[in-house]
Amino acid sequence: MSMKESQVLEQFLANLSEELNKFINDLSLTTLAAARDIILEAESQGGRVHVTGIGKPGHVADYVASLLSSTGTPAYFLDATETIHGSAGQVRPGDVVISISNSGETEELKQTVTTLKKNGAQIISVTGGKESWLSKQSDCTLLASVDHEGDPLNKPPRASIIVEVTVLQALSVLLQEGKGLTAREYVKWHPGGALGQAVAKQMEGCDQ
Repeated sequence: MSMKESQVLEQFLANLSEELNKFINDLSLTTLAAARDIILEAESQGGRVHVTGIGKPGHVADYVASLLSSTGTPAYFLDATETIHGSAGQVRPGDVVISISNSGETEELKQTVTTLKKNGAQIISVTGGKESWLSKQSDCTLLASVDHEGDPLNKPPRASIIVEVTVLQALSVLLQEGKGLTAREYVKWHPGGALGQAVAKQMEGCDQ
């Protein structure tokens, strides 16, 4: 590794640590609780949760839908680019859509959110743009902003993706606790793999 590469990498890691610490310190627990309550209330009325985003936030959305589903909140990945071509039918009135966009100004997502709102969905946004279009169109906004992505270009999403994932992981913890998820229930959804086997063995030890 060259001296320049080493310096750039060290700068990136230092920036990531700084941005993540700043985000955690500024995180609004009140807003997180509001997002949790929106989801729990929607579920109590038969509503469902969908997660969407354009580009790299779309990959975050896929992960978050899986995480929520595995921890007691059934959630569905919604392909934002397909929404205005029929996939909006996946979302029923009263459902909640978690929409992820760093800028909150992505044109494709604007069309998607506009369509979903017209169809009766509630919107929880995850964005770095506090005054963005997406934030203003949302029932609840989870801020996930960074000053610097961490590399010399400051364009490819790196730090912003980390904080988007973190705020939604925090939401998943609140939902999990709110529903009182037990280890026994968790194992039912993870019967295979090392994770499920580890929890199952732990439970066996407690039963003895």
